[in-house]
Amino acid sequence: MTAPSPDRRRFLTAGAAVLGAAASAQLWLPGTVRAADTPLPDGVFTLGVASGDPLPDGIVLWTRLAPDPLNGGGMPDAVFPVDWEIAEDERFRRTARRGTAEARPELGHSVHVDVRGLRPDRPYWYRFRAGGQLSPTGRTRTAPHPHQRGGSLRVALASCQNWQHGYFTPYADMLAQDPDVVLFVGDYIYESAPSATAVRRHEGKGEPYTLVQYRNRYAQYKTDPDLAAMHANAPWVVTFDDHEVDNDWAGEIPQDPDKQPHDKFVARLAAAFQAYYEHMPVRATAIPTGPHIQMYRRLEFGRLARLNVLDTRQYRSDQATTQEGAEAPTQTMLGAEQKQWLLDGLYDSPARWNLIASQIMMAETDLLPGDGKLWYYDAWDGYQAERNALLEEFADIRNPVVLSGDRHLTMISDLRTDYADPDSDVVGAEFVGTSISSSGDQDQDAFHRQWDPLMADNPHWKFIDAHRGYHLFDIRRDGIDARVRAVDTVLKPQATASTLARLRVESDEPGVRLV
Repeated sequence: MTAPSPDRRRFLTAGAAVLGAAASAQLWLPGTVRAADTPLPDGVFTLGVASGDPLPDGIVLWTRLAPDPLNGGGMPDAVFPVDWEIAEDERFRRTARRGTAEARPELGHSVHVDVRGLRPDRPYWYRFRAGGQLSPTGRTRTAPHPHQRGGSLRVALASCQNWQHGYFTPYADMLAQDPDVVLFVGDYIYESAPSATAVRRHEGKGEPYTLVQYRNRYAQYKTDPDLAAMHANAPWVVTFDDHEVDNDWAGEIPQDPDKQPHDKFVARLAAAFQAYYEHMPVRATAIPTGPHIQMYRRLEFGRLARLNVLDTRQYRSDQATTQEGAEAPTQTMLGAEQKQWLLDGLYDSPARWNLIASQIMMAETDLLPGDGKLWYYDAWDGYQAERNALLEEFADIRNPVVLSGDRHLTMISDLRTDYADPDSDVVGAEFVGTSISSSGDQDQDAFHRQWDPLMADNPHWKFIDAHRGYHLFDIRRDGIDARVRAVDTVLKPQATASTLARLRVESDEPGVRLV
């Protein structure tokens, strides 16, 4: 994408102040809001605004009316019209599109506007109005023209934000780094019960199981000011992992099936997916049908990058419990249909870079020093046959790069066709991003005492670390320049950020190296 404009920089400088700005006469949003039969409560835009899934000519705009966000939302059981507007300038003097959407109670009074007819590769500003109340202003960006070959793309990779483990301070630094798009690969919320010793305590009295409980949990997370500001300043591409539902779930199997009978867990899946859709800037194709939601999808950024977003939860076999089980040929992470969709999209890609958003780590993690193997069965290591077959396919794909999360650690690796043979072909690179806050401020000395002895058994690892933060990628035709951005603490509302490592992936040279 092209360099940020001066208007864009001025908007980012305003930061969270813009997010909370009161409506003024200059920002009045003209519209055709009809009177509702039921009065609209005050303070409906407590959860801010967001955008997502950019196209060359379109974007999804999101908000949710919730005057009492931690108690079901606080909206009357009625349909309310919500005006929206998207403009080419932050003062809304050059309106590009406008219209009216419905905030319906059956969707938690969320609003998803799939705007089309926009121009490619440029910033836009947007806002909503309901009953005379004006939302914060959001800023977004469309994808490049499908045939655009040059330019650059700045992507921020984030995952794993546990409210109880700390503040979401990495987003303040991410905002300053001005990404074109944020890729969030899972664990947007955590389903854990409130803890009296937590840095910030979860709402409610236990784990969420019902739709209202999941709505309350998402609403609490949305009130984090750094998260809200980042949502309001760049489009997001999101997918979920396990904690949006239940730790380590697989298909329709919970972590503890002896405590969660199948029918109850299916109902929990339906509630969790419904709340997920209501709070994410995704298209109507993701409206759930009971215990199923369509999340794997593909986004294009000109001829520079194709982004394949995976779903590694709904279609997977239950986790193995032994090495033999992990090597069983029947074990699947993606399911047959999604796997074929991924391969088709990789082989027919016109893009220089083929990015794969995988919630969990694809490269091997051998936890056993010396002879033998010990794996995390919930990650791709627990699905050896399918993972290894996929990596064999990568040998014929141009510039595959996997972007992952889940681990609460930075683990940056070469992708190899055979991890039993350290001399096997390198076919790609993987960046496992650290967490935004999950695991809190980790003891770095303890981390290195545990993990450094494993480096010899995992020679494909190029960099590992246990700070909180995110990864930032500048993608160009000749290569990807990556930075590991970390904060010094998530135990306080403010933090100092720095670059822990710089890495480089060269075009048409598989693998990654430290710079």
